[in-house]
Amino acid sequence: MLSLQDAKNRFSAVVDAALAGHPQRVSRRGKPAVVVVSVEEYDRLTAEAKAHRQSFADHVMAFPGADEDRGSLRPRDVAF
Repeated sequence: MLSLQDAKNRFSAVVDAALAGHPQRVSRRGKPAVVVVSVEEYDRLTAEAKAHRQSFADHVMAFPGADEDRGSLRPRDVAF
């Protein structure tokens, strides 16, 4: 993992390595911060994630207990 300062000083080398298929991890203040990847790799990753993403409505409907009858539920009494 490169420090941010090292990545700044060797930015061309960082980009060349990412383009060669070797993602470059960069830390800031000793903690992992970013990964430099090629545009092709980024596009592949985002397309793959988008292909497996379900709609928000499908996500909500898949919530456990969503198929139960909620009409019988009553709100609890609250004293103010």
